[in-house]
Amino acid sequence: MQQPLPPFPPASEQKDLTLSVAQVMLQGFNKHYRIFREACQAAKRHFETGNWPAVQKASRERIDFYDKRVMEAVEHIERGFLPESRDDAAWQKIKLHYIGLLTYHKQPECAETFFNSVCCKILHRTYFNNNFIFVRPAVSTEHIDSDPPSYRSYYPGKYGFRPTVARMLRDIGLQRPFADLRRDLRCVLRMWRDMLPRPLHLEANHQIQILSSLFYRNKGAYLVGKMINGNQDFPFVIPVLNNAEGKLYLDTVLLERRQLDIFFSTNRAYFLVDMEVPSAYVHFLQGMLPYKPQWEIYTLIGLQKHGKNLFYRDFLHHLRHSSDDFVTAPGIRGLVMSVFTLPSYPYVFKVIKDVIAPPKEVTRQMVKEKYWLVKHHDRVGRMADTLEYSEVAFPRKRFSPALMEELRTLAPSLVAEEGETIVIKHMYIERRMVPLNIFLDKADGDARDGAIDEYGLAIKQLASANIFPGDLLFKNFGVTRYGRVVFYDYDEIDYLSNCNFRLLPKPQTEEQEFAAEPWYSVAPNDIFPEEFSTFLLTDDRVRKSFMRRHADLLDAGYWKAVQQRIAAEQMQDVFPYSEALRFCNRYARN
Repeated sequence: MQQPLPPFPPASEQKDLTLSVAQVMLQGFNKHYRIFREACQAAKRHFETGNWPAVQKASRERIDFYDKRVMEAVEHIERGFLPESRDDAAWQKIKLHYIGLLTYHKQPECAETFFNSVCCKILHRTYFNNNFIFVRPAVSTEHIDSDPPSYRSYYPGKYGFRPTVARMLRDIGLQRPFADLRRDLRCVLRMWRDMLPRPLHLEANHQIQILSSLFYRNKGAYLVGKMINGNQDFPFVIPVLNNAEGKLYLDTVLLERRQLDIFFSTNRAYFLVDMEVPSAYVHFLQGMLPYKPQWEIYTLIGLQKHGKNLFYRDFLHHLRHSSDDFVTAPGIRGLVMSVFTLPSYPYVFKVIKDVIAPPKEVTRQMVKEKYWLVKHHDRVGRMADTLEYSEVAFPRKRFSPALMEELRTLAPSLVAEEGETIVIKHMYIERRMVPLNIFLDKADGDARDGAIDEYGLAIKQLASANIFPGDLLFKNFGVTRYGRVVFYDYDEIDYLSNCNFRLLPKPQTEEQEFAAEPWYSVAPNDIFPEEFSTFLLTDDRVRKSFMRRHADLLDAGYWKAVQQRIAAEQMQDVFPYSEALRFCNRYARN
């Protein structure tokens, strides 16, 4: 049972109430991070016992830990910090006390974000500046020590490659035995020889560094590290999996930048990783992933609230150093969202419309629930992650007249105009992608075939995770810079297990055959896969590509079989890397 926050001292004993408020905030954060680490530590036990539902459950529940602790702190402060004690000077003093409390803290950057979250629940938006909250960081995260250290170093030149990798695997502390470690080590060394530049002359500074904690997600545990040879770095990830007998094996080695960028994607569930000093892990990962912003790395390791805070800092920085206008995002206009973008910034901003036109039968609350579902679900690399914000202020002069008119017309309840500022009361932010329909219009034969294959794989992998997109139109899918197809329109999303897949009834009469409307009954959750081709495969070239690889998606039997596997709690493997990279497909495993 989690302990409540300590009570405020009686008024007669309060030497400095502002210090008490600062202490309550930090105690709230410390409680949050303790629970956060306990969930990550439990992931190791779940992995070793093959309890995959427990890993997913921990990943889902951890997302809500932060908001619960924030609300606890807010309620505690509201009860103990009397309104007559609150003025601008008091709030500034609270921040100064809080900075002092963070002097020797191991997670000061995340604690600053927690402070912001609490204050934003209590204070008016006019206080959202660096005098009262941490718009800029106040405590450095450079060289914070952890015990044990955040990464270990190994020296192959002293012991040889194979014994060194074997020692690395012993040191990660997994209790399960390996099925055939000698075989796996041969494959690791062969992959390194195949993928690294040849000849690799070993320098005096030749070492392998690995992060001390494994990264857990779904059915995998991942060893994350880098090989250093002189002034060259070769980052890598080694997936560790369980076989049917409960024994461990190494599945592959990820070495290429493209593979690592796809693996470390927020379009998948966040990792469970136990870190005393998260900034040390982020610094290590930034060396491996130089093109990923810091906010995204914090998000990947489960600290999504701090990631969200860093994203907003980056956004404000970009606004100050750019001059282009926000405009309506290119593509077919949606019925549910008004979507705009800043051409110089690779993200889109999505606002739910006040009135959602037919044939959509959803409300704003229903749409918000769909986005909540996606945030908590396993996205298997096929659903875009979103950042949800409230009370976001924009400079009015940066909004094009057409966009301003669109927002006033379509979402007036969410848009407030305050002098030279536009405040959007609720919105989602996603990374910008090329809509699949636009990509297909411009693609040549090979690119078109690849995109259609990716589209079918995206639908199948979502289905394996118990997700049915609802609206399968190409405009609801995007193409990433690596050519992967990702779903990003969630207003009709549902659990696959809630759907009723049916064959189209055969007409018995001429009237039925030529009827303008269905002559058979259709329930709200009825889906007829045969009809997908009518609105998806109108282009003969697209049809041929689709039917070569994914004709089974037009068969109700395919969907029912997936539902049966889900009902039997058979968690299908969706690897965060290509099947061709797996040792079992790349090398003879004997």
